Amino acid sequence: MPKLWNETIDAHRHAVREAILDTTTELVEAGGLRSVTMSQIAEKTGIGRATLYKYFSDVEAVLLAWHERQVAGHLHQLTQAADQPGTAVVRLQAVLEAYAAIARRSHGGELAALLHQGQHVSHAERHLADMVQALISAGADSGDLRDDVPPAELAQYCLHALTAAAGLSSKAAVRRLVEVTLDGLRPDAGISSARP
Repeated sequence: MPKLWNETIDAHRHAVREAILDTTTELVEAGGLRSVTMSQIAEKTGIGRATLYKYFSDVEAVLLAWHERQVAGHLHQLTQAADQPGTAVVRLQAVLEAYAAIARRSHGGELAALLHQGQHVSHAERHLADMVQALISAGADSGDLRDDVPPAELAQYCLHALTAAAGLSSKAAVRRLVEVTLDGLRPDAGISSARP
């Protein structure tokens, strides 16, 4: 087959796949993960069920692909926050605020827990932990953040503390949680009689 034909077919397949995942986003936002069915996806996307099954074997496969795309988008958003101009502390605050906002919007439940077991999630979590650790280390080097606790431990502290954002009802509450978390990183937050 000519190259142009192959590229056209690939572009069409990609567009249909993205439309399926966009529809899945709408359905998840409207009714939650458990409410999504293959029939709903096909109908709302405007394709036949047979076509949908050419792309995905079942609703779990659709949700996994949707989740992988969500995680990649979140990681991109967090990377943009880390790469903005400013001091390490300013960039760290932007990353933590973005992470807390993502945690606040997360979908809970058994199915969400299952989706979070994928390798794509562990890769994203490692990348995020490394990003936060690097920002904390840079902040400690400039004297803006504490240096009496290893940056890797402080990164885990931040990420675990901000998972509490999932239970918060407002953006203001999320901002307060981020501020409390950042306060724990300030140089004066160290305890003078800290034990090893």
